[in-house]
Amino acid sequence: MTKPELKLYLAAPRGFCAGVDRAIKIVEMALQKWGAPVFVRHEIVHNKFVVDGLRAQGAIFVQELDECPDDRPVIFSAHGVPKSVPSAAQARNMIYVDATCPLVSKVHIEAERHSENGLQMIMIGHAGHPETIGTMGQLPDGEVLLVESEADVEAVAVRDPDRLAYITQTTLSVDDTAGVVAALQRRFPNIAGPHKEDICYATTNRQEAVKAIAPLCDALLVVGAPNSSTSKRLVEVAARAGCSYAQLVQRAKDIDWRALDGIKTIGITAGASAPDVLIQEVIDAFSEHYAVTIETVETAKENVSFKVPRILREVGAPAHD
Repeated sequence: MTKPELKLYLAAPRGFCAGVDRAIKIVEMALQKWGAPVFVRHEIVHNKFVVDGLRAQGAIFVQELDECPDDRPVIFSAHGVPKSVPSAAQARNMIYVDATCPLVSKVHIEAERHSENGLQMIMIGHAGHPETIGTMGQLPDGEVLLVESEADVEAVAVRDPDRLAYITQTTLSVDDTAGVVAALQRRFPNIAGPHKEDICYATTNRQEAVKAIAPLCDALLVVGAPNSSTSKRLVEVAARAGCSYAQLVQRAKDIDWRALDGIKTIGITAGASAPDVLIQEVIDAFSEHYAVTIETVETAKENVSFKVPRILREVGAPAHD
């Protein structure tokens, strides 16, 4: 029986970003340097396949620092941690490596700088997300107020409407965030913003690529984890850009073939923490069901890379970097 024809639009950029790449490398290099086990506070990145792979190499994932012994190295996830976490590790004389994405660290530094200038911070982000918790934890309680929506902006109670600055989570929807920023600027005309947008290049690029392919597709699949902010935002962006069926899948086995019955075009992308092997697995699954023609739609080129911390690059470097 001949397979039905299917045009597959592959979004580019897609998948791993420089911060995720660096974080995974940090765990692998730590295992090489100190041997197993190495402890990791929280999932190093939001992807079960990646976490399971590192666990198989000897990484132990925990929720809190007090689950770690004093005598084994601990790594902090790419999403960033509150200031109290490295302080507690130092107090226990632990070897620790901070895998916080440098673009998240940039937001932390920004928040501190504004705070030193006497400004109260408003953070646009998702409550409970590790990055939000980490960023808000850079400053004392009450110094960072969280808003998720334009409605939150109207309700937020600030200390002084003329002494404010805003920051954002790095993995938000560019369009949604623009609306919240506009609401902040309407309500607080003197609010200070970041020198350069906080939403990171990788999030922006992946959303732009989805906007380019979504109108061409009967359906669009985002390869990524349900707790991955970048992945969930891509599903929303696809739906808003005119794709009537946009879904998140972790693996090829999650594809709902009945829902895709009769499609002629499919879009494929992946969140910033999804590895190439899972993207390829999904493409291969479509090739089994259809006679596939692949067209890559590239909206930006990425050549960003981040160095790993010095403690992993040097022999005998100090433990805290």
